[in-house]
Amino acid sequence: MNDYTKLHDSKLVADWQSLLRIFISTENEAAKATLLKYMEQILFGLQDFLEKHVGITEEISLNKLNSFYRDSKINCNPEKKLANVITDVIKNVTPYAVNVASPYFIGHMTSAIPFFMVHLKTIVSALNQNVVKLETSKIFSVIEKQVLAKIHRLIFNKNESFYQLHIQNANTTLGAFVEGGTSANYTALWVARNMAFAPIKEFRGIDKEGIAAAYKAYNVKRSVILVSRRGHFSLRKAAGLLGIGNENVIAINVDKENKIDLNRLKKAIHEITQQGNIKIIAVVGIAGTTETGNIDPLRKIGKICKENKIHFHVDAAWGGPTLMSKKYKYLLDGIETASSVTIDGHKQFYMPMSCGMVYFNKPDSMDMITYHANYVNRPSSLDLGIKSIAGSREANSLILDCALKIMGSKGYALLIEHGIETAKEFAAEIEKREIFQLITCPELNILTYRICPPEYRKKLNKYNSKDEIIINKNLNAINQKVQRIQREAGLSFVSRTTIKTEYYTEDIVVLRTVIMNPLTNIKILNKILTEQEDIYKKIS
Repeated sequence: MNDYTKLHDSKLVADWQSLLRIFISTENEAAKATLLKYMEQILFGLQDFLEKHVGITEEISLNKLNSFYRDSKINCNPEKKLANVITDVIKNVTPYAVNVASPYFIGHMTSAIPFFMVHLKTIVSALNQNVVKLETSKIFSVIEKQVLAKIHRLIFNKNESFYQLHIQNANTTLGAFVEGGTSANYTALWVARNMAFAPIKEFRGIDKEGIAAAYKAYNVKRSVILVSRRGHFSLRKAAGLLGIGNENVIAINVDKENKIDLNRLKKAIHEITQQGNIKIIAVVGIAGTTETGNIDPLRKIGKICKENKIHFHVDAAWGGPTLMSKKYKYLLDGIETASSVTIDGHKQFYMPMSCGMVYFNKPDSMDMITYHANYVNRPSSLDLGIKSIAGSREANSLILDCALKIMGSKGYALLIEHGIETAKEFAAEIEKREIFQLITCPELNILTYRICPPEYRKKLNKYNSKDEIIINKNLNAINQKVQRIQREAGLSFVSRTTIKTEYYTEDIVVLRTVIMNPLTNIKILNKILTEQEDIYKKIS
């Protein structure tokens, strides 16, 4: 604590008068002026604010940051006034955050958000509505059902009479807002599991009686979920939470384009069905894989699932908003055949953290996960929480509702198209530079590449398996080092991952980029590549 803080904050006391003062208003004019000073910057000039205070991030070790935060005691009385706290956050916390809004930050599925999102988030926080219950949300629950219908229509495109019947229907559910893509995938597979082990004869359903009773009633030894090996790890989490066991998420190999191999999928379904004592809960198609951004052949998977009477879930957490682009919506052809679909609001709907959504083709699907309580979500009520994994949840559906009105589908389409087309430009530039090797071509706005200078490439072209492993091991170390040095320098950021390709025996380390910031252009991407080239020259 500095001398100023000691002098001005030493007499702070937690009493009833002070509590009421800070609970209902700012403490004084100085605190109000400080709050307005910084909030004005954040609300109306977020990009400039972050560039001024953060850049990408200050170069500082985590060990040093850890040393600043070693106090585990909560003071009895207040430590600081609001004005001092805000100043402290701006000066001592913000510089060490990560500026995901920078056009040079291209490494993850987190990016800049439109400035108006901050305003909307502030309104939602200030109103503090809880949409699990009509009594704590009222109009927000009504708005949420409308937003659900809009995105449901974007995905499944039913007729007008269908939406007029279900949009505000208390007895049916088109989908749900959840915390994120992981929760959305969990909800979809929860429904699929309960459908697979629905009540029969004396058995009252898996939610009531559990896994052991379900397996006995259906005469099976295990249940499985099938997905390509590019599937998100949230699917394994879901299987663990649902009692299926994460080892029963069976990874199907991919083809040369990183899409699920349909022949292997058919073979797996046939072999499992022939055994007779294994239940397939769902097949998952991916619309935008996390590592490479590829889209599975959704229509063909849908047909396979229909023929075999299997729940078809599409994880479109990343690629779902592509449906708003008339130019590229064909990439998600067949998504309307899905039983359920996941979409993330905080990805390509550009919403603040965190917002996930799950949608169901049939409006009665979520009846399989209905829960009631006497004090809340009573059977006769209109509460959204009756069919929800969440106990309490903010009204972030209002943010999406407003964003759709502000942006329109065409506005979102422009963002989607910019990302896809800039990624293609970037891929072309990578292939021009001799020290780089493009690993996965962009289908959406994600691509992977690595540093692989000509001398290494020549050796790989003449390799035997033993030499290949050694060469790629050296290349892995080089790419890890370059990525780390670039990240720590704080001028720009790309991520890295480890993937298996058809070309090499072992997994390889690759650099991964996600192009979603509308300010990111080929000029900036060239600078990022040049920085990587310079780093490589210094370490080689």
